[in-house]
Amino acid sequence: MTRISRLATITVSALAVTVFAAQAEDFTIGLSNGWVGSEWRTQMIDEAEEAAAAWKDQGVDVKVVVQSANVDVPGQIAHVRNFINQGVDAIIINPNSPTAFDPVFAQAKEAGILVISTDAEVSSPDAMYVGIDQKGWAEESAKWLAETLEGKGKVVAINGVAGHPANQMRVAGYTEVFDGYPDIEVVNEVNANWDQAQGQQAMQNLLATYPDIDGVWVQDGMAAGAWKSIMDAGKTGDIAATGEIRKDFIDLWVENDLTSGASVNPPGVMASALNVAVLLLQGNELKEPATAGQYGNAMYLPIPFIDGSNVKEAATELDGKPGYYSYTDALSIDDAKALFK
Repeated sequence: MTRISRLATITVSALAVTVFAAQAEDFTIGLSNGWVGSEWRTQMIDEAEEAAAAWKDQGVDVKVVVQSANVDVPGQIAHVRNFINQGVDAIIINPNSPTAFDPVFAQAKEAGILVISTDAEVSSPDAMYVGIDQKGWAEESAKWLAETLEGKGKVVAINGVAGHPANQMRVAGYTEVFDGYPDIEVVNEVNANWDQAQGQQAMQNLLATYPDIDGVWVQDGMAAGAWKSIMDAGKTGDIAATGEIRKDFIDLWVENDLTSGASVNPPGVMASALNVAVLLLQGNELKEPATAGQYGNAMYLPIPFIDGSNVKEAATELDGKPGYYSYTDALSIDDAKALFK
């Protein structure tokens, strides 16, 4: 990513990373995805598999074993246990809970298995996180909305899956920002499970109850659905709302000259985590430990952001992609190597 602005620089984890070295240049990495309710998750897994294949050019054979299904927390803990029993070299997980995995991650470490979470941070001292700062992601878009509304007005929020750790951090982010604007009133917050159709219905219901709202803070792929309801209600010029750097939403934005600001949680976060994992498995050491994240074990990746000034650049970069395609970015192998001694 070169043209869309990045809102953060990479901060290396505070975790005192154990070096997981192996003699042979071939590794097996388990990928655990505990929710499959969006195209974003499919793109995330696809990009991670592509990243694994790219290591062949470096003379390294990276095999990935994927467990991707709608499971509750105990079901995803079973994913991790399966990987431990299979004797994988590393586990990369998009976790359904920030805290529930501590005991099983300790078991993985005891078995000599590296654990990295992505997309959502985890509290375990036996894991590290590679991904964006979800709270910072929400703060930036909420700040854009507050400033666009000149610090006053009625706002609604459409959130993702209730209780999901990434969603919780995002809610904390926009709440903190809006609390700093006493003339902004958040009149309602609902969940639409990161689903575009549910986002559209939620927005329709909110407009029926609050026809005079000024702004909408909405997450991810739900943005296109929310904006469709805003347009159907004839309120395109009356409402400012956040969005996502995703093909279908960007097309909608450009065609209708929407008042929007958008960021994205790049699906490439799992690919980034995989490249970091391989380098750690090779026995490399991060250049400097830091104190990123609420659990002190995070490596934060850059967050793209666009507004009306550069939305057409984003449209050009997404040209030819399917509507569900999210703008993505990932640490290449060389990018990841630059973080190591």
